[in-house]
Amino acid sequence: MVNKKYKDRLFCLLFGNEEYKDNVLSLYNALCHTSHTNTEDIQIYTIDDVIYIKMKNDVSILLDSFLYLWEQQSTFNPNMPIRGFMYFGKMYDRYITENSLNIYGKMLIKLPTPRYTVLYNGVEEQPGFMQLKLSDSFINPDCSGDFEWTANMVNLNDGKNEDLLNNCRPLKDYMTLINEIRKNCKTMEFESAVDAAVTYCIEHDVLKTFLLKHRAEVKDVCITEYNEKSFVEGIRAEGRAEGRAEGQNEKGLAVYRNLRKRGFSKEDALVIADISPDLVVNED
Repeated sequence: MVNKKYKDRLFCLLFGNEEYKDNVLSLYNALCHTSHTNTEDIQIYTIDDVIYIKMKNDVSILLDSFLYLWEQQSTFNPNMPIRGFMYFGKMYDRYITENSLNIYGKMLIKLPTPRYTVLYNGVEEQPGFMQLKLSDSFINPDCSGDFEWTANMVNLNDGKNEDLLNNCRPLKDYMTLINEIRKNCKTMEFESAVDAAVTYCIEHDVLKTFLLKHRAEVKDVCITEYNEKSFVEGIRAEGRAEGRAEGQNEKGLAVYRNLRKRGFSKEDALVIADISPDLVVNED
């Protein structure tokens, strides 16, 4: 069974777990246009708790002398190349250590070639494919040619990459579950929306075996991820509100000072400017 302490994304339960290497191989073949059949060729790497509230790198595998990293994103993030750069640094460090490679010697060491794919399924409209570049973050764009790191973003939403979904049944089923949850959320509380979506998928043979075995874990993971997303959005909303309040205070102070220069009393100026006396405690 999936470890009940394993609080990660639903994507990881399906594509980052030793128990479901068939899913990993299916996604690999669909993304890389290959036809591998031996799951034992796959070596799964993971990195825990990097950068931001459980925003882990989702799945990375080593196959065909390439080091692949797949990360599912439900919101668009232009900083994925930076994150990928940091993830791969950790993975290369691990690879070098495990293979006893000498980076200080005279012999050139060989490393698996990196491939970084972001699988996007957010509600914000995005193109079917987008290549995000680390150089877009550089303060001095004139030097961008000296170094580059890319994240290839693939949109999983309806009508964007149907061939990919049709070539990977687990990925298509995953998106069916996600879309059912979203549809249900329009009329239900989130927990009920997840439960109803899981029931629908089981009845329609969508991830049926997986959901029958891990129904409780899937529900727990979805709710955990939803709560984390709400928490982050709440922080952003607070920041925006604070920013608006600061802007209003600055405008109010400017009005207050102008009124005072024109001879209005402190009390009248405060009322007209609609600001707190605390803001002008050291004024005048």
